[in-house]
Amino acid sequence: MSASPASHPVVQVKPLGFPWETIDPFLFCAYHDDAYPKGNADMGPAASLAGRAIGQDFSRKDGWSMYHGEKVPGFPPHPHRGFETVTIVRKGLIDHSDSLGATARFGGGDVQWLTAGKGIVHAEMFPLLDQNRDNPLELFQIWLNLPARSKMSDPHFTMFWSQDIPRVTATDEAGRPTEVAVIAGHLQGAGAPLPAPPNSWAAQAEADVAIWTLRMAPGARWTLPAAAGPGTRRTLYFFKGAQVQIGGQAISGPSAIQLRADTAVELVNGDIEGEFLLLQGRPIAEPVAQYGPFVMNTQAEIAQTMAEYQRTQFGGWSFDSDTPVHGRDPARFAVHPGGREERPEKAQASAGA
Repeated sequence: MSASPASHPVVQVKPLGFPWETIDPFLFCAYHDDAYPKGNADMGPAASLAGRAIGQDFSRKDGWSMYHGEKVPGFPPHPHRGFETVTIVRKGLIDHSDSLGATARFGGGDVQWLTAGKGIVHAEMFPLLDQNRDNPLELFQIWLNLPARSKMSDPHFTMFWSQDIPRVTATDEAGRPTEVAVIAGHLQGAGAPLPAPPNSWAAQAEADVAIWTLRMAPGARWTLPAAAGPGTRRTLYFFKGAQVQIGGQAISGPSAIQLRADTAVELVNGDIEGEFLLLQGRPIAEPVAQYGPFVMNTQAEIAQTMAEYQRTQFGGWSFDSDTPVHGRDPARFAVHPGGREERPEKAQASAGA
C-alpha cells in the first residue's frame, strides 16, 4: 500500500484482492474472470469436478470456479435486503431468476441493476451453452448501499442492454483511443445518462454516483474529469494492463487507486492495453450493519431481517429448480415482474431495419 502527498490526485494505491475493497457508498465489488471449458449436456463444465468443494468452490482450479453451483456454475437462490446489486457482464451469459417472478438471460456488455430493498431472493447461474468451444465468463458485481430511508423500499428489477449504454471514444493527439462505457453518472460526449432505479442512491443528483468502465489503447492519454460535487469519493480499479501514469505517478497493475475527486487528472497508459473500473459517489455516511447478504443500519435491524426471512422467505421461490437455467437458445431476454418481456436482439434489428 502506498499513499501520496495531500495535494496529489492519487490519494492511495492498494493491490487488488478478492473481493475488491470499496468505499462508501459502495459495499462490495467482485470481479469474476473464469476460463470455463466446453459445456456438457447439463450446461455445466465438460470436465471433471474432482478436487473441488462443490457448493462452495472458489478455487479457480484450472482457471475457473463452480462457486455455489453443483452442476452449473453460479449462485443458486439466495436473499438480499438493504442494498442494490449492479452486475456488468462483459463475456458469457448469466441466467437470472428471482422471487418477484422475473427471469433474464443477459451478457455481452449488458447490465442488470437490482434494488433488493425490503427483500428479494434471486439466482444467478452461468450456463455453458457451447459444447464445441470454451465458454469464457467475465463480469463485475457491485453492491451499492441504500440510505436508511430506502432500505425497506419495494424491490426493483432493471435491465440496461449493451446497445443502450452510453459510450464515448476519445482519441489523443496521436490517435490512440480511450473507450468509456457509462453505466451510471454523466460523462460529456456520452449522451444522456441512464435512469437509475427510483429508490437508488444513484437516482439522487447530489449523490454524484458514477460507474464507468475504461479501455485504453497502448500509450493512450485521457483526462478523467473532476467529479460534479464536493464530498465525492472515487476509486479507479486498474485490473488489466501493466502500468499507468496518473497525474505523473507510475502505478503498476493490478491496483485499486483512490483518487481525489475534485480535480481532473490525466491517465497515460503503458505499453499494453489497459482496462479500468471507476466507482464514484458521495458517501451515504450512515452506520452499516452487515450480516452476509443483509445490509442494514443496526444489529437490531439485522436480527429483524433474519427473523422475517425465516418466516417469509421474502416471497418464496416459485421455480421448479433451485438452479434455474433458461434453455439452450443463446438469445438474451428479460421477463419483468408482471410479465412484460424484452428482447434486445429484436429491438436492435428493428432499429436497423
